Amino acid sequence: MARVVVVGSINMDMVVATETFPRLGETLFGTRFSTHPGGKGANQAVAAARLGADVTMIGCVGDDAFGNEMKATLAREGVDIRHVSTGREATGIASITVSGGDNAIIVVPGANDELTPAHIDAASDAFAQADVVLAQLEVPMATVIHAARRAREHGKPFFLNPAPAVALSDELVELATLLTPNEHELATALQQPEADWARTLASRPGRIAMTHGKEGAYFTQADGTLAHQPGFTVEAVDSTGAGDTFNGALAAFWHLGMSEAVRRANAAGALSVTRAGAQGGMPTLAELEALLKQQA
Repeated sequence: MARVVVVGSINMDMVVATETFPRLGETLFGTRFSTHPGGKGANQAVAAARLGADVTMIGCVGDDAFGNEMKATLAREGVDIRHVSTGREATGIASITVSGGDNAIIVVPGANDELTPAHIDAASDAFAQADVVLAQLEVPMATVIHAARRAREHGKPFFLNPAPAVALSDELVELATLLTPNEHELATALQQPEADWARTLASRPGRIAMTHGKEGAYFTQADGTLAHQPGFTVEAVDSTGAGDTFNGALAAFWHLGMSEAVRRANAAGALSVTRAGAQGGMPTLAELEALLKQQA
């Protein structure tokens, strides 16, 4: 069982389904409203836990109903929440509009912005025991960098999902054992808007796994050879959380080697779009194994 520490956001997702996305200034009737546990950090923690990993979450919620619900949800999924703190701000939320299998998202960070380097230091025991430390960019950058430094000090792989996309410092790029962007996030993160992504992957052998929608994922072996993991055929219902599922699975299966971890992460991400909600579609280990056997 892999031991994964997730440093990141915890949100409540508020989802509106519509037949089409509204244009600027337009009001539409939606077809459905629902709330779902979310936040990239919490999503990735749940994804890894459902696939059998021993997961510790480091995050911050508000002293409110959403915060209590999010902690209870994580605990039910088997995630260790001892390092989930309560801040002064309200629990973060994401407003998600879904139409035709695509989505548009607005995030209000709330208590996520109160996650500090001190919270990382308070979880030093978790870092010491981790097999992988996984982070995203929905909490303060200073906290992410501090987590990367602590992972390096403990000799642990540090995975960074650079989303939402921002330009990364040279230090953070160097500290990241593995970057897990999509094509657009890769260009922004490395500040190379005109660069060919295949050449970028080849320039950082073994250090980037790039998702590419239905095409699957691309990565480079340690010798610089470009590898492609094809996508898995599924019927898409809601793409929310597919990237988070990929990241959680990648961390959970990293001990199997990069090629197998990417294959399983890609399959898990595909399964996640077959049901509604960021966490609602995240597969169990049994469901993942069934798909891998079916589409071997």
